[in-house]
Amino acid sequence: LIAIGSSTGGTVALREVLSPLPSDMPGIVIVQHMPKTFTNSFAESLNKECQLYVCEAKEGDIVERGKVLISPGDQHMMLKLVGKEYSVTMNSGELVNRHRPSVDVLFRSVANLAGNKSIGVILTGMGDDGAAGMAEMHDSGSLTLAQDEESCVVYGMPRKAVECGAVDEVKNLEGIVKRLIELR
Repeated sequence: LIAIGSSTGGTVALREVLSPLPSDMPGIVIVQHMPKTFTNSFAESLNKECQLYVCEAKEGDIVERGKVLISPGDQHMMLKLVGKEYSVTMNSGELVNRHRPSVDVLFRSVANLAGNKSIGVILTGMGDDGAAGMAEMHDSGSLTLAQDEESCVVYGMPRKAVECGAVDEVKNLEGIVKRLIELR
């Protein structure tokens, strides 16, 4: 399972990360800070460019190989364990780090349920959403990757994650793609 968080500049970064990935990748769950009116059309446009199936997540969707679930705007997305499978659940709880969806909310649920069976990726974005959640993923045995300063539109979220010791590897987008393919 791969969990990705991004904000400012993330729509372009996600396109660059997802489009070269082969269709046999583990399930991917994404929080991109974006208003709810845009998440579905963003997912649809990515789906046209990717070998993976990309869609806006709906309550109860199963996280499965070859599929990318993007959190709907204005909803927090978390993992849930159903038997041996992971599914997603949504809620419209309080803003976390001034955001809903929040990367921290997703990353924390991944840390709690998937731990060392997961990879966390934090991409370009303003502020610090995702740093604390990535630290929890890191501590639970996940491999954690952050986008490097040079390739970020805004080196905020990845910088905070690096500063708090939550990141195993810092790479540009091409490096992140290579690593994800290696690890599948």
